[in-house]
Amino acid sequence: DARERRRLASSGSSEATAAAAAAATTTTGAPQHPWETVRYVPHLDIFGEAPAGGYVRADDRYAAYRVLGLDGRVVDGATAPEFDEATLVRMYECMLRVKTMDKVLYELQRQGPISFYMQAAGEYAIHVGSAAALDARDPVYTQYREAGVFMWRGYTLDDFLNQCFSNERDPAKGRQMPVHYGSRELHMHTVSSPLTTQLPQAAGAAYAHKRAGTGRAVACYFGEGAASEGDFHAALNFAATLECPVLFICRNNGYAISTPVREQFRGDGIASRGPGYGMATLRADGNDLFAVYDAVRAAREHAVANARPVLIELMSYRIGHHSTSDDSTRYRSKAEIDEWAAGNDPLVRVRAYLEQRGWWDDEREAALTKQCSRDVLAAMRRAEALPKPPVHD
Repeated sequence: DARERRRLASSGSSEATAAAAAAATTTTGAPQHPWETVRYVPHLDIFGEAPAGGYVRADDRYAAYRVLGLDGRVVDGATAPEFDEATLVRMYECMLRVKTMDKVLYELQRQGPISFYMQAAGEYAIHVGSAAALDARDPVYTQYREAGVFMWRGYTLDDFLNQCFSNERDPAKGRQMPVHYGSRELHMHTVSSPLTTQLPQAAGAAYAHKRAGTGRAVACYFGEGAASEGDFHAALNFAATLECPVLFICRNNGYAISTPVREQFRGDGIASRGPGYGMATLRADGNDLFAVYDAVRAAREHAVANARPVLIELMSYRIGHHSTSDDSTRYRSKAEIDEWAAGNDPLVRVRAYLEQRGWWDDEREAALTKQCSRDVLAAMRRAEALPKPPVHD
C-alpha cells in the first residue's frame, strides 16, 4: 500500500527510486504531498552556498539570452525578430523620445517648476521591447521607471507633462507625486509610491482574469531591490500556487537606490528564485531590444497558454541617478557610469543595427533628435501654462 511504498522510499534501499515514484500518487492518480517525491539518500549533502564575500560560481549561474551584440550585430547562433522597417524605426523613436523627455524633465526639476523626477537612462530597451511584446489589452502594473511602456501604449507627452506639473488636466488632480502615471484607457494601473505593492496586486488581477477566461496576461514590472521586500515572495507564491497568468518582469539595473546588488543578495540574481517557487523563469540582456522582445513574447505565450506565471530577469544598468533626490556619485564612481554609458547603451546598439539594414543615417538621427526636443519643450510650455486643479475638485 502507499504506507509501505513510502517506508521503502525512506529506507535508502535499491527500491527507493521506484517506491518514491509510486508513492507520489494515490490509487486514483491524485498527487500526494510534494515531499513524498523527494529522493532520499543515506549521506548528507550541503549545497547552494556562495563563496564568502562573493556570488555563486559562474558555471552555476543562469545564462542571459542575447541577440544583438554591443556592436549592433546579431550574435552567432541568434536570429533577430522579423520587424519591418516601420516597426523597428517606431521602437527606436520611442526610446529616443523617452530619453529626451527624461533629460528635459530632470533639468526642469532642478529649476523648480516640478518637485520630483525619476529617469530611466540605460533601461529604454526594457521599456519598449517588453511593451511591444505584450497585447495592448494586457493589464500592466509598473514601478516608477517604465515611462517607455506608457509611451509605447499611447500615453502622450501632454499626459506625462500634465501629470508632472500637477495641473488641472492631471488625472490625479495634484494628489500624486510626479511620475505617478496611470491610464484606464491604456490598461495601465497607476504607479504607487510604496515599494513592491504592485506585485501581489498583479498576482490577484491575473487570478481574476484567469477565472474570467479573458485570455489576458498581466505584466508587472519591478527592480531587483523590490525583490528584497516581503511582498515579492508573497506575490510569487500566490501566483505559483494559484497558477496565475502573470509576468513578473524584473529590471536588474545593479542598484537599489545606493545599495549595490552585492549587498542585496549572494545568490544568482533574481532568476534563481523562480525555480524555488516552481515558476518558469527567463533571463535576458536588458540592454538588447531584440532579446527583451523575444523573452517577453515567449513568456506571455507560455503564461496565456498554460495559465501559469513567468519570472523574467532583464540584466541592465542604471546610468542615471536613482531620482532627483539622489547623487549616485557618492556611492559609485563617475568612471563606472561613463564606461557603461559608452559601451552598453541600448540606443547605440539599435541604431547600429538600423544603419546596417540601410534604415537609418546621420541625417535622420539629427532630424529626430531635434524633433523630440521640440515636442517635449512644446508639451512642457502647454502644461506649465495650465492652472492648478481647484482644491474642491
